[in-house]
Order: sequence, then C-alpha cells, then structure tokens
Amino acid sequence: MKKKLITLSLATALAFPLFAEKAPINLEFPPPFLSGTPVPINLPNLESPDAPQPEIMAPADIENIAYEKEVTSSDDFPIIGELELVTDGDKESEEGYFVELAQGLQWVQIDLEEPATLYGIGVWHFHTQKRAYVDMVIQVSNDPEFEEGVTTIFNNDHDNSAGFGVGKDMAYIETNKGKLINAKQATGRYVRLYSDGNTSNEMNHYVEVEVFGVY
Repeated sequence: MKKKLITLSLATALAFPLFAEKAPINLEFPPPFLSGTPVPINLPNLESPDAPQPEIMAPADIENIAYEKEVTSSDDFPIIGELELVTDGDKESEEGYFVELAQGLQWVQIDLEEPATLYGIGVWHFHTQKRAYVDMVIQVSNDPEFEEGVTTIFNNDHDNSAGFGVGKDMAYIETNKGKLINAKQATGRYVRLYSDGNTSNEMNHYVEVEVFGVY
C-alpha cells in the first residue's frame, strides 16, 4: 500500500506542473493612433473587425524569441526604414517605426538562430490607417531558402495569386492590437512572412513581428 501511495504522489507531482505551466499568449499593444483618410476595404475574405484574437495556450514562461533576431528580405533596399525594425520590440506605427518594402509579392524572414517549437506569431504590418494586407502567407522551415521542409501556418490568399495554394484563413483589418497567429507548434529555425500590398496601396509594410516559441 505504501508503495502505491508513493507512486500516486509522484504521478500527481509530475502531472500538476504540466497542467499549471500552460497559459494563453497575450499580446502587448501600442497606443492606438489613426491618421489620414480611410480607404474602402473590399476583400471577399475579410473577417469582422470585431473578431477576437484566438486563444493560444503555450508554456506560461514562453517568450518572444524573435526579439532583435536577424531579419532578411526579398527587398534588399527598403523604401522606408530598416529591416531591424521588424524585431526591435517597438510597435508604434508612425514613420521611423516601420519598414516599407517595394510593391508586388515580398517577404521578410526571421532567423531564430536554432530550431524552435512555435506556438504563436504576433504581426503588426501598419496600424496608423485601417487597411488589410493581401496574400499574407506565413511559413516555417529549417531551410533558409524555403525549398524543403516548409510548413505553412497562415494563408489568406483566397485566389492563389501568390502561388502557395488557396488559403482558408481570413484577411483582417490592421489595428494597434496586431494579429495573433496560431503557429500550431510547428518547428523550424526560420519564419518567413509574405504579402502582396494592401487595400490602401501596393506597398508592403512591417512594424513588428513577435514569435512565441521554445527551443
């Protein structure tokens, strides 16, 4: 009997921390700041502006492992800003806080320096004006060229114009609250984010990208 009690206590002690360690990922928002004249947003797959962020459970001590990590891009010469702004931890949206890439399908890529299990990705493209970014695709891989072992965790390309297949995710309106993407515990060292302009103009922008994962 004594042996059974000890076994049960050990099992409880092991199980409880596993349960207690989980917590939802909560993004920290910058202050809202809107300027300029709103442009109508017409997309067939646009989600409601009132749609809540998804609840993504992750280890309670999970951190943004993209902070100050190296960022590369399909556009070597951004029109505005520097690529370092994508992972500098600052989510303000005025000029000086975002990077603007050329028109057409462009990507930014974050090197996490070693493979990690990813739970959630927070994205702020540009939130000084309400708009939605088109053909937004997020992929994870251990291959820096994204030719092998690629996992797609988000795709709102409703007509396959980006060439990654028709996506089932919804386009959304940018706000200071950003967008929390479920990374579905995909594993990889590199995170690549695509877009092909937005509903206000043909350019591509990034204020901040956060990657919540564990090594």
